[in-house]
Amino acid sequence: MSDSKSLKNNKLWFERVMAIIATINLCLVLFNLSYISWRDRYLQFTPRIVIAYDPLKGIEPHRETEKYLNTIDALKNQINKTGLQSPEVEKKLADLRRLSVEMIVNNPFASANKSGTLEKIKNQMRVHLKQDSAKTAFEIFWSQEYLLQNGWTKELMFFNQQVRPLIATNYYRRIGENGDYIDYFWLIDLPFVCIFAVELLIRSFYIKRRYQSFSWLNAILWRWYDLFLLIPFWRWLRVIPVIIRLDQAEILNLQPIRQQIHLGIVSNFAEDLTEIVVVRVINQVQGSIHRGELFSWFLQKEKLRPYIDINNVNEVEAIAAILVQTIVYQVLPKIQPELVAILHHNLEGALNNSPVYRNLQNLPGVAKIQTQLGEQLATQITTNLYNALVSTVEDPVAAKLFSQLLQRFGEALGEQIQQKHVLLELQVLLVDFLEEIKLNYVERLSQEDFKKILEQTTRLKSRQENKMKPTGVRSERVANNN
Repeated sequence: MSDSKSLKNNKLWFERVMAIIATINLCLVLFNLSYISWRDRYLQFTPRIVIAYDPLKGIEPHRETEKYLNTIDALKNQINKTGLQSPEVEKKLADLRRLSVEMIVNNPFASANKSGTLEKIKNQMRVHLKQDSAKTAFEIFWSQEYLLQNGWTKELMFFNQQVRPLIATNYYRRIGENGDYIDYFWLIDLPFVCIFAVELLIRSFYIKRRYQSFSWLNAILWRWYDLFLLIPFWRWLRVIPVIIRLDQAEILNLQPIRQQIHLGIVSNFAEDLTEIVVVRVINQVQGSIHRGELFSWFLQKEKLRPYIDINNVNEVEAIAAILVQTIVYQVLPKIQPELVAILHHNLEGALNNSPVYRNLQNLPGVAKIQTQLGEQLATQITTNLYNALVSTVEDPVAAKLFSQLLQRFGEALGEQIQQKHVLLELQVLLVDFLEEIKLNYVERLSQEDFKKILEQTTRLKSRQENKMKPTGVRSERVANNN
């Protein structure tokens, strides 16, 4: 017992380790998928990660914008050496004015789909310089007169805080010989894929050994969701096996989510399926009535198809016999006092309606005798009727006569129903009645709140599972999933 429990715990820990590895791989996949679109945010908050990850995506600084930023750094160093009004500084400012115009005209941001960033830079300079033209704003900004008048330290601080980060987000991404952007993420993903591939082979081996009739394909498809961990494309689909593994490893409890998914699916189909089933049954009954099959079966004049009997017993006759015996031997003895009272009351009423008997009531003692006689007569009649019923049930001859009576009654009823006008009238009435059921009650089914029904069913099922679920069921489920 302890060995079995230890084995289950080891399997659970193995599931948890593999689930954590799959989760780490999924996080890397999601980071890789979001890197290009969120690179500006990563550069703002985690620049070291961007510096390390850019080579994997074939990203390198754009030559034009990188030259622009280096020229600004050279300008600041030159001002600190020689002052703002030196010829060397004026040459740097002229270079910046020229590079600014080239940046606006050539738009080096277009290759990285960041033309919107260039528009932000131009708007920043227009607003700061209060100019309608971005070119004019850059020419004024990179001039000795403007920097002397407004303070070069303050202006360079504005540029480094508001404009430089926007320019720094630009990059150039190399294209491989296949025409696609270079992406070396597969180097990071390959070790994980190898781990998952080896794991899947080992699991498939144990599944095939456990189920001898399985082929290797069946054994692999037993854990079909793990295949998403191996494919080198659509890597975002790995979220499916990761969620399943986290649930199997008892790291996440996805039971509420599964219940909501089941509720959503069932509630979408329950209403339509209910209407289809009910309407189909009613249509079949209407068709049987139109073709006369229902009445033919009822009258037992012909058999539309061979009837399959599984026990050589006429269930209808057996049920009728049980009901008759129950009524005669168990029900009637218990209600005999009530039957005597009713019969006694009816006898008194009949006697009171007789003029002769009303005259006799004037004689002394007759009323008391009348009550006693009525009770005795009612009791005697009830007893005789009950004995007659018992004799009928127990007497084979009486039972046969009663059966012949019922048979003759059915034949007479059938002969009358088979008359054309009666049969047609019954068919029309039954068909119309079923049509009214479809229009009224099926519509109520469609209006009924299936979500409430499903919630009640779910609560009932949860209570039953909580009562029947033993300790360690989830751990055993983890073991069985291997």
